Amino acid sequence: MTDSPATPLTHFDARGQAHMVDVSSKAHTHRMAVAEGRITMQPATLALVRSGNARKGDVLGIARIAGIQGAKRTSELIPLCHPIALTRVAIEFELDEAASTVTCLATAECTGPTGVEMEALTAASTALLTIYDMCKATDRGMTISSIRLLEKMGGKSGHFVAPPAARP
Repeated sequence: MTDSPATPLTHFDARGQAHMVDVSSKAHTHRMAVAEGRITMQPATLALVRSGNARKGDVLGIARIAGIQGAKRTSELIPLCHPIALTRVAIEFELDEAASTVTCLATAECTGPTGVEMEALTAASTALLTIYDMCKATDRGMTISSIRLLEKMGGKSGHFVAPPAARP
């Protein structure tokens, strides 16, 4: 299932004013979302990340914890997001020597009346920003890109999977 451009924006009322969506009558179901993003860096920086011996410590280990913390604090950062009782957040990293990139894959899950897409996207973003922060003394030219939702399950809108063309 894909989003339709004709779908009304749910965070605006009939008068066009922003509001938090009322989810009180929605069914509590298992919900899951997967997001990804990547950071491109100099090969020497990637070698530092891979080694786990960067000056500030284990870059990927700290970025993993930061991503989890970002997911948990999404409602504090995104004004109209509901606080969600997350049941699982997982952060994985893939290092690509040829492209000199680190790809972050963030999975968020809950059982509740609203989805976890924003939590997965925030987790991926926070993890990548942490990699930048930890490596900026070595490489200020790093680029964070391609943050997007890959998959979402649960709720009345059904299952969404990003089209293969959208995945590099």
